[in-house]
Amino acid sequence: MKIVRIKAGDDIAYGMADSEGVLIYRGSPFVAWEPTEAVVPWDVVQLLSPVLPTKVVCVGKNYSEHADEMDGDVPDEPLIFIKPATTVIGQNASVVYPKQSKEVHHEAELAVVVSKVARHVKAEDASQYILGYTAANDVTARDLQNKDGQWTRSKSFDTFCPLGPAIETELDPLERLAIICKVNGEVRQAGFTSDMVFGVAEILEFVTSVMTLLPGDVILTGTPAGVGRVEPGDIMEVEIDGIGTLINRVVER
Repeated sequence: MKIVRIKAGDDIAYGMADSEGVLIYRGSPFVAWEPTEAVVPWDVVQLLSPVLPTKVVCVGKNYSEHADEMDGDVPDEPLIFIKPATTVIGQNASVVYPKQSKEVHHEAELAVVVSKVARHVKAEDASQYILGYTAANDVTARDLQNKDGQWTRSKSFDTFCPLGPAIETELDPLERLAIICKVNGEVRQAGFTSDMVFGVAEILEFVTSVMTLLPGDVILTGTPAGVGRVEPGDIMEVEIDGIGTLINRVVER
């Protein structure tokens, strides 16, 4: 099932995507969740971020080749940081290039959507706490990351976490799923989920040993090698097997 969150007219709703449009559901996939008979055709649908997390927990240097290109070693345990909820945008929304930065980068990532309250989850039980997966772009002001010596400011600008276009509930991250990032149609990143240093179950166990995750919270699992600059006017595309393509344009403030 591909779960989407949409705006149609003045209404915002969750639904299931199919070829004809979006089958509207009552409630949300985190509380009450039941289908209606309403189908909204694609030509009147605006796709929103498929989820509204309270926080986005990210894993750094989780692909060895990306760690190499950042002149860093692969960590012994997941290296985590947080992006605030205000960074989250959806399909076709604009990423705003902040005036404080002169070097903004794309980072294509597989995102995990948490289904229920998760604390001290064991790796073998991880699937019980996962609603599904979506595509993410961990947009980063690289010059500020290097200047600050820590990552909060560089990762936290409004619009710096595009998510979408849908949450795929049947995806298996243990499969060799391709992750591709294109900028203006040119492939910049091309990797596979099977290349992650720490898998999804290990990451969920580690994160929930530190903090409680709430329904709808999101974990970004790291980016493959090939990160690079984007400029105002560029169009970024993050494509993941089984999920679809997340598209966002960079605009000037």
